[in-house]
Amino acid sequence: MKSVRKVVIPVAGHGTRVLPATKSTPKELLPLVDRPLIDYVVNEAFEAGIEHVVLVTGRGKSAIEDYFDHAFELEAGLTAKKKTEILDSVLATIPKAGALSYTRQQAPLGLGHAVWCARDIIGNEPFAVSLPDVVITKAMGGTKGCLAQMVDEYNKTGGNIVAVEEVAQKDTNKYGVVAPKGQRDGRMFEMSGMVEKPAPIDAPSNLAITGRYILQPEVFELLETTPRGAGGEIQLTDAMDALMKSQSFFAYEYEGESHDCGDKLGWLKANIALGLQRPEFADSLKSYIKDNI
Repeated sequence: MKSVRKVVIPVAGHGTRVLPATKSTPKELLPLVDRPLIDYVVNEAFEAGIEHVVLVTGRGKSAIEDYFDHAFELEAGLTAKKKTEILDSVLATIPKAGALSYTRQQAPLGLGHAVWCARDIIGNEPFAVSLPDVVITKAMGGTKGCLAQMVDEYNKTGGNIVAVEEVAQKDTNKYGVVAPKGQRDGRMFEMSGMVEKPAPIDAPSNLAITGRYILQPEVFELLETTPRGAGGEIQLTDAMDALMKSQSFFAYEYEGESHDCGDKLGWLKANIALGLQRPEFADSLKSYIKDNI
């Protein structure tokens, strides 16, 4: 069984749910406390043992490439002013040479198409997919992020794995929901299907897909022939449904908390949540919130 060495992160979207903030700034570079969203997602991948990150970009996203590169004038200025702590934080954003690749999605044809664009870089091996506007923080006292937990489970079972989290039954119509295969037992269980935004009374579970996947390379062949689905786009879930007919699929209820930073309210909540986790900000932020409620 081949190990999971690569991750695809689609970053070509326009960020329409957070306009006008994304009119000139990629949504992936919106700040979450003091780091952009994409930094959290890439670091989660490296912490999971991922060796190579593939960013599927589009027009107007070159600033993402610049973020993960050296900024020589900035670094020289910080060095001259002996601002070593700030300099170290800037240098920490730069991965080792060759650890990132970039490929273009030349038309907005959906998540499935974005993943398919990375096929030649991934090759014939299993890979992960991480959505950049979903930031997942570690559980209280936890030592591993969501993707690291999934890789651990993959090393035991193989197959395909989808990260899920529990949501209120009344909210199942807002998410893609997995259907357990037989009786669910523990955090990792085999699944029989996925239902997109089911009514609460019809939902096969209250476990929503969260934006982290481990997939086998055969999904690329299916994506190549998958017709356009919802919204006129090539949907990753359609190809996954087709792959489920011949390969095992598991759902994994990870330990941690997800933050949907792809809309305005979710992004605001994420800033508060992560700010409260930072010792240097927590007390002052709590006082500010208390004073203004």
